Amino acid sequence: MPLFNLFKGKPTVEKTTTSFLQERDHAGLLVTAELERALADCKAKVEHIVKECKAKNRKFRDHEFDLQNDRFRCLHGLASEERYNPSDVLRVTQIFDNPQFFVDGASSNDIVQGKIGDCWFVSALATTCPSPGLVEKFCVARDEKVGVYGFIFFRDNRWVDVVIDDLLYTSIPKFEELSCQEKQLYHNDKAFYNRSSRRGSATLYFARSSTDGETWVPLVEKAYAKLHGSYGALSRGWACEAVEDLTGGVACFIPTNDILDPDLFWTEELLKANHDRLFGVAFNCLDSSRSGEVAITVSGLMGGHAYSVLRAVECKGKRFVVIRNPLSHSGWTGPWSDGSKQWTPEWLEILPQLGHSFGDDGQFVMEYTDFLECWQEIDKTILFDSQWVMFSQWLHVTARSLLSAWTYGDVSFTITLPAATKAVIVLSQLNNRYFKPISGFLHWTFDFAVFKKGEKDIIAQSSASRVLARSINVELDLEAGSYVVHVRLDRFVYPPPAYLREGIHISNYRSLSRVLTERAKSQSIAMNFNTSSQAQNLPIPLDVLAGQDLSELERKALAAKVEVEKKVAEEKKVVEGEAGRKTENTTGREVVKNIAGQENEKMTEKTCEDKDEGRGRNQTDVDKTDAVSDDDDDETVNIQDMMSETDTIFLGLRVYTSKDAPAEICGQLRHEIELSAALACPNC
Repeated sequence: MPLFNLFKGKPTVEKTTTSFLQERDHAGLLVTAELERALADCKAKVEHIVKECKAKNRKFRDHEFDLQNDRFRCLHGLASEERYNPSDVLRVTQIFDNPQFFVDGASSNDIVQGKIGDCWFVSALATTCPSPGLVEKFCVARDEKVGVYGFIFFRDNRWVDVVIDDLLYTSIPKFEELSCQEKQLYHNDKAFYNRSSRRGSATLYFARSSTDGETWVPLVEKAYAKLHGSYGALSRGWACEAVEDLTGGVACFIPTNDILDPDLFWTEELLKANHDRLFGVAFNCLDSSRSGEVAITVSGLMGGHAYSVLRAVECKGKRFVVIRNPLSHSGWTGPWSDGSKQWTPEWLEILPQLGHSFGDDGQFVMEYTDFLECWQEIDKTILFDSQWVMFSQWLHVTARSLLSAWTYGDVSFTITLPAATKAVIVLSQLNNRYFKPISGFLHWTFDFAVFKKGEKDIIAQSSASRVLARSINVELDLEAGSYVVHVRLDRFVYPPPAYLREGIHISNYRSLSRVLTERAKSQSIAMNFNTSSQAQNLPIPLDVLAGQDLSELERKALAAKVEVEKKVAEEKKVVEGEAGRKTENTTGREVVKNIAGQENEKMTEKTCEDKDEGRGRNQTDVDKTDAVSDDDDDETVNIQDMMSETDTIFLGLRVYTSKDAPAEICGQLRHEIELSAALACPNC
């Protein structure tokens, strides 16, 4: 039996269920408990690397994200729209005389955006700084001498750790690369050139700290780039999504002209900034067709740019909001801007209370009325403490075809609560930033409605959302009982980008392989994920192979195969014996682990009938990539066959509740279009 058959899905018996109950061992996970496990894992990895490097007398080099030896992939990934051209790669200790991860703690004033359009991420970093100890939580472990740093980020439904080395891209070339005229500017003195131009924060190509020698900003950005495959993957985004990734919180979008009571919003929302919520602000780019200006600003503020809300303060009967621009310049020039006429001697006294000082550091002050007038949208991220639990379920959902009614009925979730609780219900698609180039040319959007089970009245609907938002949510108070969440799906079709039409060059196959793997790993969190169709893209866990040679694994695999076939045969008898009987119980899920450690899922029927198991499963034929072989004369591969399906989406429901009210989620998929049509039009 070939070794790699160990990692393919086991044969399954025909099922009739379309309901999926959350796994029991994943139910009611404490957010903080899960965080502690992730922290412990990350620290253990860093400690192991430190021990190994010291034994070898070597600094750590991250072969998974090697800026020096894997330059193109680390900069651009599979299909970056921009091209970046740093001059060199240096270690932190080569850039700074006395590098320190933090200098007097993490401060929003430390952060300066670099040569990539990731203001959304840099702004998110600044947004997290005022909350005490928050940055230190995701900056987990480090050994600055060895050059290893460990971080954690929240992705989809769990915390993940990212370990990096201390190599960073720089913008200043080597002395030998200068022209004769440029060398003369430094009196042909290489040492003088290196001291004056190739050291310090200003030499960094991407994000940096304004405090020379402080390293946490570029290293967090590098870890976030590794999480998503490349620096190029960080171009463009929503700041609130980065805040979610950094904190494990839940973000929502608030148009300022939707605020019903500004006074209530001030007292119940903004004044709680950095306590249990974080805020960011932005407005859309302005139309320059009439003015002819290249970039129109609103009193110095730029459209299409993310700004951080640092704090809200009430002083002497006035309401002020302190904000920061991640570019560290181009601040507010309106009322209460630095040096404006409003700052009389009387009002200068409140600067310490505001935590503000004059200077071109990107931080500025606005009065609340100007704040509401200027900004078009506010991002709020809710933070969770140990009083909350989070549980989730993900499904691979098949939607109706593009030319179908915009309607509910493709997927629903049932939530059961044992006690009354405050709740946050979040519906999300996968974070596809890593594998966005092969995610198709559709952009999904969705909304949902919440019902008490058995009742007709809607008790809540998802809050307003951006058209292309990754997730939507609603905050509500719920009594004990069962609730049904009905989802409505929609999508936008965009012309395929050039790389889809022209194909991927053979030199970039490595990047494509990693992107396919990351997509398969992300999709595997779905309850109805089809493991066998993605077997070639799922990596073999090293702990599966550890301590065993391949022959030994083969023998164990044969024994496991016999056991699996025996269980499948027994299950088939049970299913055949129950055929024709209608049941209305809860769907359970049994996970059988084979010797490879892979979870091959088989759903035990305890629920309603379903005659189409395939609905909601991933039916992408990834094996088509086998057509690309080493002897293929064509130097490019058409990746359109590898794209995500146009009619399917991976959706997850995350529910946050009080730890005293852990809940269960059961997901259901549409399976008979005729039945759906009859329900929609009973009199037709």
